[in-house]
Order: sequence, then structure tokens, then C-alpha cells
Amino acid sequence: MKLLAIDSSGVVASVAVVDEDKVLAEYTINNKKTHSQTLLPMIDEIVKMLELDLEEIDAIAISEGPGSFTGLRIGSATAKGMGLALGKRIVEVPTVDALAWNVWPTSSLICPLMDARRQQTYTGLYKRKDNDIEVVKAQCVVKIEEIVEQINELGQEVIFLGDGVKVFKEYIKENVKVPFMFAPVSINEQRASSVACLGMKLVKEGKTCSASEHKPNYLRLSQAERERQQKVRDFKIC
Repeated sequence: MKLLAIDSSGVVASVAVVDEDKVLAEYTINNKKTHSQTLLPMIDEIVKMLELDLEEIDAIAISEGPGSFTGLRIGSATAKGMGLALGKRIVEVPTVDALAWNVWPTSSLICPLMDARRQQTYTGLYKRKDNDIEVVKAQCVVKIEEIVEQINELGQEVIFLGDGVKVFKEYIKENVKVPFMFAPVSINEQRASSVACLGMKLVKEGKTCSASEHKPNYLRLSQAERERQQKVRDFKIC
């Protein structure tokens, strides 16, 4: 089985082609260019280097969210467009779950942290189990205090990773009461190869959708939607 994987859920843009147990190519970039500028050229470069006919891929794995609203929309549109053009199924991979797949092997809890702004984080808790990953707490958006409190209650060593580490590092140092460590930069942020690996598992479980059915999973309303709801509530009160 051969998957094309895309992750544009954060600042990092990452594309990979994985064939069962082999990463054929992975292209990751972390700079100030927008995903609309980078994703398609990155895919094109990988296809050329591999001399790959995109008809050969079995499905397209996309990091479905949560994450940057703009980044998710761009990645989703890219996967959706390619899926429709090629007649390929879409594998919707939870972003936080895929981040947890970066860490291997470990007996510690894995806690991805993505900066969701306003002292909130997209996060979850995971444990490695044999060749799989066990979800201890499903991906969610919470205040950093809440996830730290749950970690302290569990009382197990934990590994933190993700772009939220930089934002919440001092808070973690001051408030986490169990042994902890921060993942090295090589595995700290989104990687399309991890999206592909988890995507392989989901495909085998029959968890795919058509390109027309696919849509991002934001986990929460955008700022514009929140402001619109507030205006509606204010109007009703008036």
C-alpha cells in the first residue's frame, strides 16, 4: 500500500510518500512562506524525484486537525482536489495523534502540545503499546493548566513535544510534578511520515472517506465565528 501524506496543521509544511514499511520520500519545511506557496511545489518535487505516477498511490492521508485554521483549510483543499482528480480515498488523521506517533519507543506518557492561543493548547495523552498507540486522553482543546493537572494526577513520566512546548515551557517547569522531558527538535513538530504511518493503520481499519466528504476538524470555532455568535447573543439581550 502506498500513501501520499500531507500535514499543514501548523507552521511546518510536510509531505511524504510511504510504501507500507518504507518512507520513500519526505519533504518538510519550516519557514515564513505560506502553505499555499509550499505544498504543491513540495508534492511536485517529491513526485519528480521518485519518478512517481500519482495514479500509483492508494490513498491520500491528510492531517485533519486541529491546528491553524488557515493551514488546515489549505491542506484540506490540496488533498480534496487531488483526491477528486485522481479518484483516491482520503484518510483523515487526527493531528495530535499523528504528533504522538513521532515518539518511539518509550514507556512514558506522550503529551503533544500545539499552541491554540489564549493560554489554550490542542493536546492529548498517549502511551505506546506494542506496535500501536493507546489513547489515554483523546485530542482536545484545553487550558494548559488543565492538561498539567491531569498529568500530575496520573503520576507517570511524560514526554512533551509540539510547537506549544516553546510557549508553555516555563509553566511546565514550574508546575509539572512528575518526571518529564522535552522531545528533541528532530521529532518535536509535525511530520508527514507520521501522518502516513497512522494513516496506514486507519486504511486497514476501513476508516477512509471520499474526497467530496472530507472536511477539516477544527475542534473549536474560529475567532470570526465566536465574534459572530457573541454579536447574536448581545442582540438578543438588547
